[in-house]
Amino acid sequence: MKSFFKDNFTKEKLLPLTLTALILTADQIIKAVIVKIQPFHPSLIKDIFNNDLLCIYHVRNKAIAFSLGEGLPDFLKPVIFVIFPVLVLGFLVWYYLRSNEFTKLQRWAAAGIIGGGLGNIIDRIFRSDGVVDFISVKIFGLFGMERWPTFNIADSSVVVCCILLLITMFISPSKDGKGDPAK
Repeated sequence: MKSFFKDNFTKEKLLPLTLTALILTADQIIKAVIVKIQPFHPSLIKDIFNNDLLCIYHVRNKAIAFSLGEGLPDFLKPVIFVIFPVLVLGFLVWYYLRSNEFTKLQRWAAAGIIGGGLGNIIDRIFRSDGVVDFISVKIFGLFGMERWPTFNIADSSVVVCCILLLITMFISPSKDGKGDPAK
């Protein structure tokens, strides 16, 4: 048992989890502020740059990214939107702690994914109106959309850290970390 803790709870593995805590805390605090200052409806709170590029809106998403799955039967939604993500995050945490395959940069990316994932799962469990989204960015017709679908800190963390993790896996897939400047 001592070896389990010594091998799996090293400073190298625990330090990146501070990012998990920071993302989760920032996400939940900012969502609470958004809910408090702007009652739920898709109205503009503030146009940050006075040019419609970046706006803060309070909207809710009862589905997953881009409102995918919104039309699913109600009995399936808790399984697909809560239970499945909890299992995936549980596996990621387990693998994160047990594996020595991650580079330092990959550990930080995985910690960011965990923090963002937890932020949205908390909303799905404790906010009956759905996940609080509030960041709206104008994308000038890219992908046939004038604005990117509204998102939050947790969403950003998951997407950015997933991209970073994938890039690092392709750049330095070896365990020895050769070619990885973050190792």
